[in-house]
Amino acid sequence: MHTVPLWSVTMSSPDSPLVFYVRLQVKPERTQDWLDAVHALIDRMSEEPAFISCDLHRDAHDPTVFTLYERWDEASVQDFLDHQSTDYRAAYDALLPDLLQKPREPQVLELVQSWG
Repeated sequence: MHTVPLWSVTMSSPDSPLVFYVRLQVKPERTQDWLDAVHALIDRMSEEPAFISCDLHRDAHDPTVFTLYERWDEASVQDFLDHQSTDYRAAYDALLPDLLQKPREPQVLELVQSWG
């Protein structure tokens, strides 16, 4: 799969929230450690002024695969990255090499249509 670096994406509609998902494949023996770390991360993220929402999903067929679906009130990916340089994120990022089977895979989503 070709993955465009998160920071290289330009949003076509600056009026809509920044939405992205992050796919993570956790080492089976470290699943609970990662869940503890990501819960602490999301608790802190939810206090950020630009935070809208975050959903954590587990793959129905592979219990080591998780997806974070995040929505942020940011005008661009660069603005998001500029505002996310925090100690708690750095601490979480430092844990990931020991917890994940491979690097996380972030993907920026662009709104095509909305219902409801």
